[in-house]
Amino acid sequence: MLRLDRRRWLKTIGLGVTAGMAGEANRAYLQAAESAGLFGPQKTQPVGKAAGSDRPKRRFRSALHCSALGIPADQQQAIRYAKQFGFEAVEPLPDYLRRLSEAQLAELRGHLQQAGLTWSAANLPVQFRESEEQFIAGLKTLPEYARACQRAGVQRMGTYLRPCHPERTYLENFRLHVCRLRAVAEILGQHGLRLGLEYVGPKTSWTAARFPFIHTMREMKELIAEINHPAVGLLLDSWHWYTAGETVEDILRLQAEEVVLVHLNDAPAGVPIDQQRDSVRQLPLATGVIDLRGFLTALVKIGFDGPALIEPFYPALREMPPEKALAIVAEAMRKCLALAEGEL
Repeated sequence: MLRLDRRRWLKTIGLGVTAGMAGEANRAYLQAAESAGLFGPQKTQPVGKAAGSDRPKRRFRSALHCSALGIPADQQQAIRYAKQFGFEAVEPLPDYLRRLSEAQLAELRGHLQQAGLTWSAANLPVQFRESEEQFIAGLKTLPEYARACQRAGVQRMGTYLRPCHPERTYLENFRLHVCRLRAVAEILGQHGLRLGLEYVGPKTSWTAARFPFIHTMREMKELIAEINHPAVGLLLDSWHWYTAGETVEDILRLQAEEVVLVHLNDAPAGVPIDQQRDSVRQLPLATGVIDLRGFLTALVKIGFDGPALIEPFYPALREMPPEKALAIVAEAMRKCLALAEGEL
């Protein structure tokens, strides 16, 4: 098992073993690290090698999305953080990219290459969940964002669907999403971009309004089939996969190209699955409630080759200095990669 020596790790990230642990933020930091099982003998074999020649090799990339962690960072800072903490991909920021000249974009691509990084997936900059006016306004500006992403070398975007609505029935909402997301897909596809759609699985979420909507992989695949555009696929989140009651076999039935983007996290222990709340999660492998071994192994088996990021919605991380939070997230990701590669 991949673990860290506690004293050496604290020294590395700048925490004293005595006085430096006095504050509430540091205590929360250490508790988070310990709950994730990060302390122990350091394993010397580098992460990234397959456990055996007969085992499928990991093709997906570890991605840093500062926005998913509540860490403020512009594009250049995000690239520096990703390199510093050993990630393989970094979140692109379309609003920043669209303001760059060709020369500036070429320089940015050079920085990315020098850092040994690739782009992860951008957030879709279109409000398709609300009024028609908001949707049309977003759709009009989407080509500009898509062109900027294409020029920068970005190939993926992601977004989520709300799992219920106070007024629209399931069928009304389904038809609306087909129409709007097909229009989005047409623009993205013209610029070499794919869109990953995320369903929201917790029962506490899809029962929060009068009319439940898509909240399972099977329903999302039905929507994607109806949209019927090659630019659209799944954003697969281990949290929603778990809360939707889905299995490893559900993932193994997918083709690699159906999965655009992956989110990794764990669930709080001692909470029945139907009572799990979307905003209360844990770092991946912190509790073992979610079968991340099965989840990650299945992704390796189907040959998923996109970015995978950590999105824990974990309050303690947001209260820490960025580099301390990133140290914990980076080690959680290293454990996920080791698990995917059969080293844990």
